[in-house]
Amino acid sequence: MPRTHFSPSITTRPVYPGLTSQGATPAILLADGAGAEAILDLAAQDRSVMDRAHLMFIPAGTDFGPRLAALNPRMYREAPSFAACLERFRKALADAHMGTQLYLAGTEGLIGQATAEALAAGLPADAIQSEHRGHIARRMQCVHCKGMTENVTTDPFVCSHCGLTLFVRDHFSRRLGAFQGVCVDAETPGLIPPVQEIKP
Repeated sequence: MPRTHFSPSITTRPVYPGLTSQGATPAILLADGAGAEAILDLAAQDRSVMDRAHLMFIPAGTDFGPRLAALNPRMYREAPSFAACLERFRKALADAHMGTQLYLAGTEGLIGQATAEALAAGLPADAIQSEHRGHIARRMQCVHCKGMTENVTTDPFVCSHCGLTLFVRDHFSRRLGAFQGVCVDAETPGLIPPVQEIKP
């Protein structure tokens, strides 16, 4: 699956420039689903990136696991979800030495949450690289009830916590690793625009 190219938007909307090898420096790599292809491309660009790499992969219904394991990173683990690998990821961040690079690849939900964790752990922003691959579903926070809804693919959408119909904004909270949704009919109750698929 090719890299996703998003239309220009507001300045808070994340951009994903792609992964570029920093050589055999200590590295944490985290990918989900089609993000594995970005990791495979990175290793093809420079195999030495795997020499000191801790690679975590969330298959998300794909079968890239054996190909990633065959890259022979220093450590390789699979997990069924980001929540399931969160403690391992936090431990890797806590154990990271100066100069450690973080490579993130896959969906916006994964990249956003992992970036928020890394920044909170003290990893500098310039040590974090990301590449979007896979579906364009968003992780959304309702600004009214603060509830998170995963895998939002339509605009507007119904908050899974409070039931309000929310407008999908491009405004992104790096602290939360989520886009923000606001009530679409606050001023004109019941006047809701037609539902459409979110586009890149």
